[in-house]
Amino acid sequence: MDKSKIWLSSPHMGGTERNYVQEAFDTNWIAPLGPNVNGLESDLEDYLGEESSVGALSSGTAAIHLGLILLGVEAGDTVICQSMTFSASANPILYLGATPIFIDSEIETWNLCPLALEEAIIDSISKGATPKAIIAVHLYGVPYKVDEVRVVADKYGIPILEDSAEALGSSFKGQKCGTFGDIGVLSFNGNKIITTSGGGAIVTPSKELKEKALFFATQSRDDAAHYEHSEIGYNYRMSNICAGIGRGQMEVLDAHVGLRIKMHVFYVDLFKDIEGIDVFSSPNSDYSANYWLTAILISPNAAHGISVEELRLAFEKENIESRPLWKPMHMQPIFSDYPYYGKKIAETLFGNGLCLPSGSNLTNEDRARITAVVYQVFNIKPDLKLS
Repeated sequence: MDKSKIWLSSPHMGGTERNYVQEAFDTNWIAPLGPNVNGLESDLEDYLGEESSVGALSSGTAAIHLGLILLGVEAGDTVICQSMTFSASANPILYLGATPIFIDSEIETWNLCPLALEEAIIDSISKGATPKAIIAVHLYGVPYKVDEVRVVADKYGIPILEDSAEALGSSFKGQKCGTFGDIGVLSFNGNKIITTSGGGAIVTPSKELKEKALFFATQSRDDAAHYEHSEIGYNYRMSNICAGIGRGQMEVLDAHVGLRIKMHVFYVDLFKDIEGIDVFSSPNSDYSANYWLTAILISPNAAHGISVEELRLAFEKENIESRPLWKPMHMQPIFSDYPYYGKKIAETLFGNGLCLPSGSNLTNEDRARITAVVYQVFNIKPDLKLS
């Protein structure tokens, strides 16, 4: 295909990442741990505030796994998880031999429904099993209903694991996402707001809890001259090379969040006069989203009969990546036999939603190509739409 690929969300380097990586080579800090790891953790702690303690890990999935362990989840326990999310939110529940209980979304933030959450907890308790943890996700960078979910969690004494993998740079009532849960999780995968190539972080409210997480992450090596192990451990630490990339990325985090917000505004304007299309946006000023991905809902009956798949294929023909929303976990073959509470909001969102190219490195030429596809699909004459 002659036209260059427009990606959904590709890495965007700021330029100084190379300096930190070169320093790692110059000092031979190639193996895991080192000054860049310590520096990235410190940078994140300063950014998040709230006296957070951050441990840099090999992935966000590793952070969820360790977070569940820190919250005491064991084989035979139950863990509540938002259904509308990526599978990495739920897979670690099965790693531990626990049972996931999936919860529907609410329509305002597309995240964990507080009403269905409480229904699930009450039902679980009636069966003799209080859930050990609640995994709440900030979907596509839009914060979940932080206050409402916390009220329910505290009412029944259940800790929250806050999956903020998609929400670094987002906030609720001025407080950064990643700091609302009893344990928080960040991801620095290649498609995230910032990247370390691969990587993630666990966010804890105390240095003691961080040290326990890092103990598990480094094969649970006891304090001895020889290799002594009294607990199961994991090889989950971030490398000094990857952390160097992350240090450079932290320098451009706020700027890149601003550019993603501008992409969101671009889509709001692009679709504002097209009947049957809604751009997913924060519900009110309490929510400040990074708009990691901008997503739309299409109502085919109102949108000239155009479906999500028709628009996706039109983009694909022009070498532009778009993608359906996350398929809810309770609809996935691997999870379909586990309990689910709620209605069909997540299912409806999946059936009618599409994620659009949202990277902070998209150009005016990219936006023009995206616009041209939309105009073609919806039969809009440019001279009537463009200013």
